[in-house]
Amino acid sequence: MADLVLEDQVLDAMGQAVNTGRSLFLFGPPGNGKTVLAEHIIPLLGGAVLIPYAFTVDGQIIKVLDHHNHQLLSLTGSRSLNDRRFVLCKRPAIITGGELTLDLLDLVYDNISKIYEAPLQVKANGGMLLIDDFGRQQVQPRQLLNRWIAPLEKRVDFMTLHTGKKIEIPFDQLIVFSTNLQPRDLVDEAFLRRIQNKVHITNPTVDTFREIFRRQCDALNVPFDQNGLVYLLREYYVKPKRELRSVHPRDILRILVGISRYRDVPPVLSPELLDQACQTYFVEL
Repeated sequence: MADLVLEDQVLDAMGQAVNTGRSLFLFGPPGNGKTVLAEHIIPLLGGAVLIPYAFTVDGQIIKVLDHHNHQLLSLTGSRSLNDRRFVLCKRPAIITGGELTLDLLDLVYDNISKIYEAPLQVKANGGMLLIDDFGRQQVQPRQLLNRWIAPLEKRVDFMTLHTGKKIEIPFDQLIVFSTNLQPRDLVDEAFLRRIQNKVHITNPTVDTFREIFRRQCDALNVPFDQNGLVYLLREYYVKPKRELRSVHPRDILRILVGISRYRDVPPVLSPELLDQACQTYFVEL
């Protein structure tokens, strides 16, 4: 997390959630880095897992290995893997957003190949499954609640083959829900109880905003100027009473760099360039 600017309580809550390894609910205003935080969990999981190519139930083949979501690792010499049923992979980290439907959480049967495709939560076993922008999917939050309320607690999921046979599959991954909406508007107490770690990602303080801005200046090769930052805060946050967002420094500076290239002038934190960048970035709702 060293490349992020976080409050101590947020960093501690994230560490607790990762080491618990069960479920995490990130909520708060948009633009404060919930998705980035979740993506930073991936390397923290560490290690590798064995992913089966497929498994069979009553002669029905269910394909698990997905080259889009599973990153293969190579072993050589004495550490080579002799069991050809499995492939050594990095811990999977699958991200789904507004495209999520209930169909993606169940077995998908191909009538031509006669093979099932495993759903997202099965492919994510041993790793992480991020439900980004939770509450904005095509599936209603309470439908997802009804689908996963038992697996979140029992750590097993039940699915049905087209023959009618019901099978039990491990439900063993870190589930992360990220949302801009209030938890009480999405799900009920029973669902939130099963999500063991709830982390509120709030707006940055002025000091945090300043540090993010300084780091983004370094990353984009824009000379940091305290006077320029003070002008930005006074004119575009204090006067219009606009809330600070962690993403604003990156976005504003990228626009400023684009303007300076267009004008063929150095990218500096001058009032003129800051005004033009902010006037094209902010929209009064």
